[in-house]
Amino acid sequence: MSSPSCADVENSGHMKYDTLTPGLPNTEVPTVVPVPAANFDVVADAKALRVAMKGLGTDEQGIIDILCHRTNAQRQKISEAFTIEFSRDLVDDLKSELSGKFKNLIISLMMPTEEYCAKVLNEVIKHAASKEAVLEDISCFGSDEEILNLVAAYETSVMVEILFTRRYAEVVKIANAYNKLYKIDLKRDIKQDISGRIQKLLLKSLQEINDPTIDSEEQEDYTTVVNAQEEARLLLERGEEESRTTEENPFINILGFAAQRRRLTSVIFQEYLKISGEPIEETLKSEVSEDIICYLLEIVKIVRNRPAYFAERLELAMKRFGIDDGTITRIIVSRCEVDLANIKLEYERMYGKTLYGSVENKTSGDYRRALLALIGPACLNNEMLAPPIFFM
Repeated sequence: MSSPSCADVENSGHMKYDTLTPGLPNTEVPTVVPVPAANFDVVADAKALRVAMKGLGTDEQGIIDILCHRTNAQRQKISEAFTIEFSRDLVDDLKSELSGKFKNLIISLMMPTEEYCAKVLNEVIKHAASKEAVLEDISCFGSDEEILNLVAAYETSVMVEILFTRRYAEVVKIANAYNKLYKIDLKRDIKQDISGRIQKLLLKSLQEINDPTIDSEEQEDYTTVVNAQEEARLLLERGEEESRTTEENPFINILGFAAQRRRLTSVIFQEYLKISGEPIEETLKSEVSEDIICYLLEIVKIVRNRPAYFAERLELAMKRFGIDDGTITRIIVSRCEVDLANIKLEYERMYGKTLYGSVENKTSGDYRRALLALIGPACLNNEMLAPPIFFM
């Protein structure tokens, strides 16, 4: 079965629309989809992988052809079959046969999604792999203090990416996996290693809202608008007074729950514009202190158009002084089964080039071939309609 294309995003007959913002697509389109059950032979895949790694040389393309065209759930089944058939651990064999960026990508694909996200969170909280990657890029551009501040900002930005782009149920799974892998509660780790308003913002993403029906699709549009108007007025009345003087910041209180109340938060932005006369972004820039502003603006981007947010992060990762392979791998691995086709479309609309082509130009070897297999075919054409705003 072929991967969905960008045309699927534009032409899907199953596309939903949010009733409060007519015409805005609400469909997530992945690039990696399950092989149909009738065609999925888990034992044959396991045997093919064993052949690819057995002997003097490794057949990297054979590994790509299987693992980059199966879903995470199917990869787990292949791993189980591999152990049963050969009394060997598939991941251990892959680690011993592969190397470099290609190895990191394939091993990331083999991890259950929630464990992969938990691993990334642990790395950035503990200042591990991401610190080294960032220091290589910025070490010649500032003092030690400036470098450390930039590293901390990068790490926190990765945490915002993981915790605020997912539904609350997915965040709970990641938090549970974190506890299982590292024998410590994610909230506790954040409290230990991160301080101030940033800590409060991240902790809110892990705190379930008291009224889960407040963002329900079944809720009347009128009720949602009334709730949004009330919170927009709160921001206008208390924002300037409290944003600089207290840690109980109304912007943090509202945006901290944005992942759980994406629909309501989007309407809050609309109502805030009506009563204040300016977009929420402009108010944040003028009234919120520097220690938290960039993270709040990221959350606003996620609420307004999540695929565009990821498209921008991918473009920045490829424009850095030295490509940021960590970000590219993380986004493509974690979004290929969710909405990577949407991200591809937004990337093309925003930058006038294909994500496929950009990755192809910036990477090389087996790593490049694996990334391109996950991204799927390029789909830029001259007949694209005006760009939509994705509300998810």
